[in-house]
Amino acid sequence: MTCLICIASVKRNQAVWSCCGCFCIFHLVCIQKWAKDSLFLVSSPLTDDDFGKKDYPWPCPKCRFEYKRSETPSRYYCYCGKVENPPLDPWLVPHSCGQICEREFKPPCGHKCLLLCHPGPCPPCPKMVTTTCHCKKAKPVPRRCSAKEWSCRLPCGRLLLCGQHTCENPCHAGNCQPCPRVSKQRCICGRQTAERLCASPQWQCDQVCGKALPCGNHTCEQVCHAGPCGDCPRSGKRSCPCGKSKFTLPCTEDVPTCGDSCDKVLECGIHKCSQRCHRGPCEICRQEVEKQCRCGKHTKRMPCHKPYLCETKCTKIRDCQKHQCRRKCCSGNCPPCDQVCGRTLGCRNHKCPSGCHRGSCNPCPETVDVKCNCGKTVIKVPCGRERTIKPPKCKQLCSRPPTCHHPTQEKHYCHFGRCPPCRQSCQKTLVCGHLCPVPCHDEALVKQTGLHQSAGPWEQPSEPAFIQTALPCPPCQVPVPVECLGQHEVSPLPCHSAGPYSCKRPCGRLLNCQNHTCMKECHHVTKINGSADGKKAGPECLQCEEECTKPRPPGCSHRCVLPCHPGDCPSCLQMLKIKCHCKLSVLYIECLKLTSADLKEKDLLTSCKNQCPKELPCGHRCKEICHSGCCPLNCNQKVKLRCPCKRLKKEVQCSKIQEGQVSLECDALCKEMKRKASEIKEAEAKAAIEEEKRRQQAELEAFENRLKGRRKNKRRKDEVEIEQSSWQKYKNLIMLPVFGVAVVMIAWLMVYND
Repeated sequence: MTCLICIASVKRNQAVWSCCGCFCIFHLVCIQKWAKDSLFLVSSPLTDDDFGKKDYPWPCPKCRFEYKRSETPSRYYCYCGKVENPPLDPWLVPHSCGQICEREFKPPCGHKCLLLCHPGPCPPCPKMVTTTCHCKKAKPVPRRCSAKEWSCRLPCGRLLLCGQHTCENPCHAGNCQPCPRVSKQRCICGRQTAERLCASPQWQCDQVCGKALPCGNHTCEQVCHAGPCGDCPRSGKRSCPCGKSKFTLPCTEDVPTCGDSCDKVLECGIHKCSQRCHRGPCEICRQEVEKQCRCGKHTKRMPCHKPYLCETKCTKIRDCQKHQCRRKCCSGNCPPCDQVCGRTLGCRNHKCPSGCHRGSCNPCPETVDVKCNCGKTVIKVPCGRERTIKPPKCKQLCSRPPTCHHPTQEKHYCHFGRCPPCRQSCQKTLVCGHLCPVPCHDEALVKQTGLHQSAGPWEQPSEPAFIQTALPCPPCQVPVPVECLGQHEVSPLPCHSAGPYSCKRPCGRLLNCQNHTCMKECHHVTKINGSADGKKAGPECLQCEEECTKPRPPGCSHRCVLPCHPGDCPSCLQMLKIKCHCKLSVLYIECLKLTSADLKEKDLLTSCKNQCPKELPCGHRCKEICHSGCCPLNCNQKVKLRCPCKRLKKEVQCSKIQEGQVSLECDALCKEMKRKASEIKEAEAKAAIEEEKRRQQAELEAFENRLKGRRKNKRRKDEVEIEQSSWQKYKNLIMLPVFGVAVVMIAWLMVYND
C-alpha cells in the first residue's frame, strides 16, 4: 500500500489510520499534518474574533469524507478499534489485532461482523433470517440478512394518497409512488379548474383572495387560501412601538406613540434605550464603561459599542514551534502560524508554499509539461518527475520524409529516434513483367562477416557489424494458373517455376470396359481423332484386366461369368438348393426365378406342397400345406369334452376348448351317483373301523388267555378248544370291500353306456 499524502509505502511496523468512508490507509503522522493544514486553510481568512469559536471540519484526502476537529486521530488502533498499538505478528494481517471484528454492519441490521480484524468494509451480513416480501402477501422464506428485502413481483394493491386508486406497481419497498393518473381539480379558493395529477389535489392559483374583511374597510390580501379570511389584522387592541400601552382604535387609524421611555435592550445586551417611545430600530449604545482588553492586561473607559484592543503583542510560540504569535492583544488561543514555510521541496525546483509547519513538507504541487517529439502532445506530471517519466504517446502522424524509393512513407505515429523500416511492397517491375510484392528492401540490415581476423583464441570475438544496404528483388512468387498433365486441376504456381507438372493423383479416365478408371499416376494423354473429351482413356492409359464387379440382382450371390464388360450382365441360370418352409424337403430352383419373384411367388416356390408337420400348442398337427411363418392357432379338429365325473361327453372344436368358450357341467343324475358313491365309501370306512376294533378285541382276549395259561400250568383241561380257520376270521374284512367295488363298477358302466 502507498500513503496518498507522502507517496511512500506503508510498512508493517508504522502507525496508520484508516478512513471510515473509503477505508484508505494513511500514515498516522501524515493524516495529523493533513488535518492541521486543512483547518489552517479554512480558518486563515477568519477574523481574530471568529477564530477558535467554530468547529470547522477537515476532509479525507481521497474520498473527501468530512471529520470534526475533535475526530483528528491521535492514537494508533487496529482496524476494528479494540486494541491500541497492535503488536506486529507475521501470521496476521498487518495492523490487525487478530480478534473477531464485531463491528456493526452497514446499514445496521442488529448483527455484527464475525470475521477476524480486517481492513476495508465488512462483507454483507451472512445471517439467515425468515422474512416476507415488501407487500406482506407472500409466505415468509429464509434469506440472507443482507438481502432480506425481496419482491414477490405481484401488484402492490395499496391505496394511494389520492384515496381513489390503488398502486399498480409490482411489490416494492418504501412508500408507493404518487398516483400517475390525471383528473380535473379545483384550486383551494374554487375559482379555477385545471387538469392536474391525481397525487396533488391541493393547489393554489395565483390570484389574491380580495374578499372584504369583517371591518368593511380592508380586503383580504392573502393569495388563494382555504377557509375563512379571518379578522382584520388592524382590529382589536394594538400596542405602541415600545409595547407598554395598548389602544383600541378603528382599523383605519395608526397607533400613536405613548410618550414613555423606550427601555428596549440595546445590541450590547447590557444597557437599555433611553429615548422616548419611537418607531424603527434603536440607536447604538453610547454610554461610557470601563472595558478590559482581550488579553486582560489593560483597562480603559470608552463607549460601550466600541471594542477595546491593546497594543501588547503575544510572545507565545505557535504550533510550528518556530515563530512567535506577535498578534496584538491575543486572548491566548493563538492561531496557526501564517508565515510561508519556504523550504526547498523534493523536486529541487520550488519551495514549500504551505504555512509554516513541523515535519517534512508535502510533495511539490506544481506540474511540468512533458512533450512528444513533435510537441503536439503534452502531459502534465508532478514537478521533479519529468526526468524519469516516459514521453507521451502522440496520435499525430510522423512528418519526416521517406528514405527509400517510395514517394511517401508508411503512416505511423510521432516517435523519437529513427523511423521504423518501410513495410510497403517494393512494386518494382521484374523480368517476367510482374511487380515485386515483398516488403521494401532498400534499407535492409546485412551482417558483415570476415572483416576482422582474430589474433588467437585468447582474443574475445567482437560483436557482428550490420550495414544498411539495398538487396535485389527475390524470384517472382506471383501465382500463375497452370493445368496438370492429366487435366485434373489448375493450381497456382510461382511465376519463376511455372510449367507442366503431375498432380500425383490417379488418372481417373474411364477405360473401354466403361466400369473402371485408369489408376496410373497423372500423366499425359494423347487426344484421339481430335476428341476434346477429358474423361476418355487414351493409348497411354492402362488396360482393364479385372473381373466383372457389377452389382448382382438382390438375392443373387453368384458372380458374372463374363470378364469386365460394358452393359448389363446376363441372367443367372444356376440352380439353388434350398429347403422348404417345413425343413423336410430339398428343392432345386433357378436363381433367376427366385430373385425376380415377389414375396408371394417366393412363398409358393419354397413350399413342398405337403401337409405341415408342425404341432400346434393344443397337441394336434397343423392341417395347412407347407407354409412360412407360424402356424394358425385356430385348431378345427373335433375332440370329446367330458363332465368332471366323466359320465357325460360331447364333441366340440379344439380351438373353442383352448379359448375357454365351451364347458360341460354334471347333471342331476351325476350328482346323485356321486352322493351314493360317497355313502358307500363312508359305509366301507365304518365297516373297516368296526372290523379293526373286533380284531384288536380278539388279540386282547388271546393275550389274556395266554397269561392265564401260564398261571395254571399244572391244571389242564380235558376239553379241547377248537381253533377257527382263516376264512372264518377274515371273511367280513374281505367281502365288504369287494361288494362295494362291484357296485361302483356297475354304476359307472351304466353311466358310460348312456
